[in-house]
Amino acid sequence: MDGKRFGMERPSSTGATYGPWLVGLGAALWGTESAWRIPLNALFDASVIVFWEHVLILIMFLPLLVSRLDEIRKIQASTLGYVLFSGFAGSAVGTIFFTLALKYGNPTVVNVILNIQPVISTMAAFLIFGDRLATRFFLYASIAILAGIFVSVAHPALIGVSFERAGLSKGTGFALICALFWGLSTVAGRGVMIGMSLRLASSLRIVVGLTCMTLILLAYGKLHGAALWPVAAQAHAAKAIVLLVLLASVSGGIPLLIYFQGLYLTRASTAGYFEMMQTLAAVCITWGFFHATLHSHQVVAALILIAAVVMVHRVQQQAEPHT
Repeated sequence: MDGKRFGMERPSSTGATYGPWLVGLGAALWGTESAWRIPLNALFDASVIVFWEHVLILIMFLPLLVSRLDEIRKIQASTLGYVLFSGFAGSAVGTIFFTLALKYGNPTVVNVILNIQPVISTMAAFLIFGDRLATRFFLYASIAILAGIFVSVAHPALIGVSFERAGLSKGTGFALICALFWGLSTVAGRGVMIGMSLRLASSLRIVVGLTCMTLILLAYGKLHGAALWPVAAQAHAAKAIVLLVLLASVSGGIPLLIYFQGLYLTRASTAGYFEMMQTLAAVCITWGFFHATLHSHQVVAALILIAAVVMVHRVQQQAEPHT
């Protein structure tokens, strides 16, 4: 949510009537990524999936980057720092942890838990930029965190016995780490958007992300043919290519353009509600197609979590009416 994948600050706008629907469409398309990422986990390592994702998105974004190259020399050092951090934290590392979370956890739980990200980004903006926190922020943030705990635990009565018996998995931990990185990346996006155009920021974000992924694969000895295109992918080459292309296009570059065009045409206070389409789409896919079901208490906790995050968004909009 809130541009979490790409760490961009939402522009202020009064907008057209179709703006919120563009936000919803872009967010819903982002929510489809589990449909491609989950089967890709059976063919590639998580870091390799993210590497190929960045390669393909960069190819799509090359015309945008080339058309804005003359702006690069005007970028201030502080803005460049924000781009580097957002590319590293959000585009590269955060996405790796999201991919791992889908691999080792209940995908439905993972996608619901990620709704905690706006709480993290709000706190980070308070600590880094001195943003004002609404009086009721801590109330709703606490509710969201407690609800997130209950969503994560399949058998809460057994939590006193062991975390494993209670149903906590590595996937939940990876999802929380992902939310942290994406939340910090969103805050860094504020500094990015102040200093450069959206098209250049989006393109450079992918360039930085791909550079980081290349260095990560090099450090772990995976920057070679056998790791980049392993035996499993060779055995299902057509499937691997189609899934990677769908991940990079339907759930990557295309929603990015739709989403931010919608944000330019939508009031910030309205856009936050339409962003919930991302969770709805993700849950429909993970539950409906991959049968990653939730217990009844997890469904209730998920609804409370989403409602609490909506309230965090709402009270913060009231505290900062100029955003």
